[in-house]
Amino acid sequence: MKTTYYAAILIVWLLTFYSCKEEKIQETPQEVMVEVKPKPVIKYGFNFDKYKVINDTIKSGESFGIILDRHHVFYPKINQISTTIKDTFDVRKVRAGKPYTILATKDTLEKAQIFIYKHNRIESTIINFQDSVISAYKYKKQVKFVEREIAGRVIDNFSNAIDTLGYSPILAYKVADIYSWTVDFYRLQKDDTFKLIFEQKFIEDSIPVGYGNIKAAVFNHKGKELYAYHYLADSIKGIPEYYDDEAGLLRRQFLKSPIKFRYRISSRYNLRRRIKLYGNRVRPHKGTDFAAPYGTPIMTTASGTVVESARRGGNGNYVKVRHNGTYSTQYLHMKRRKVRVGDFVQQGDIIGWVGLTGNTSGPHVCYRFWKNGRQVDPFREKLPTAKPMVDSLRPKYYEFIAPLKKQLDSIPYPEIEAVLEEIIKEKETNEESEEIIAKP
Repeated sequence: MKTTYYAAILIVWLLTFYSCKEEKIQETPQEVMVEVKPKPVIKYGFNFDKYKVINDTIKSGESFGIILDRHHVFYPKINQISTTIKDTFDVRKVRAGKPYTILATKDTLEKAQIFIYKHNRIESTIINFQDSVISAYKYKKQVKFVEREIAGRVIDNFSNAIDTLGYSPILAYKVADIYSWTVDFYRLQKDDTFKLIFEQKFIEDSIPVGYGNIKAAVFNHKGKELYAYHYLADSIKGIPEYYDDEAGLLRRQFLKSPIKFRYRISSRYNLRRRIKLYGNRVRPHKGTDFAAPYGTPIMTTASGTVVESARRGGNGNYVKVRHNGTYSTQYLHMKRRKVRVGDFVQQGDIIGWVGLTGNTSGPHVCYRFWKNGRQVDPFREKLPTAKPMVDSLRPKYYEFIAPLKKQLDSIPYPEIEAVLEEIIKEKETNEESEEIIAKP
């Protein structure tokens, strides 16, 4: 009987002991320490953690040799590097203002091992001389394209309208290129509106590096909607063009102006104009004067061959381009010429810069236009257009632009009226406050 009694007590004690032990284990779980190692910094294909990283910019007067010598690479080695990589990269062409990165040893000497020359934020040339084998190659960062939609209204000028929306003037220039045959951007009217669908480029996911194609656009100018769609109609040439909503090519044989932005027409073609420089006598003005800031780039308005490039008399520095057997154009009073006789220039190429050479009272380019050897007013001429899209391609084109047009039309305009009203109210409030303060 006693044996049974003691056995029962032992069982109860054992059960109590193990349950308490289990509870104790649950109350105080063991902590496991895990060491988290930082991820290595990988850039341009190298582990930057293994090097002393030196970022700098090429100064005026510095050369590739001077930079490497400062980082403990001696001239026999520099000459060997320059000779080995000359077919890939000419070290004599490094330019002041360009950023570069040197990967050097982590010892006290900090001797350069790798030189990264940055052409721009996307493209670089990497020169690796850390081993006995010297190499140079191009490196391009991965670019991400993000589609954007914007709509805006012109208050004073188009460039400011783009800036107000948070985008750079480069985007304004790209739009101006599309409409350069049909819209005079200097003569945009207040309350002209626009909508754009375009690509913005990024590196490292968040750093903007410019813009890709403008896929579609519409400009409401003088009450007329001007659509533009980026489309490859000629698969043989492989060059996309911009067409309107009726499959008409926006490109024309001649641009409307040899100046892209920031100009005004200070004097038009006028055979009865009086000129102060010639004693206010009547002297025919057979050109159109585009006044612009000194040094503004001058473009050729159509493709052709340079037949004159000289400095002579009242013309000053000038260039003349022959476009075909019918048309030629001339550009006078340049600060400096960029092209020589015999050069072939594409429409929109820069051929010189606005100056004050020759007979001129202010910086401008006198644009002269020849038709069949006679100077005429280009703004009164019915100039030839580029070849339209062939009829067989139109159905496919209309199918392509249908969703883009729907997308464009659905982009809302910013409610700037409310913003303008707020600005006006704030101005009126400030004026009232000033009047109260001014009262005795």
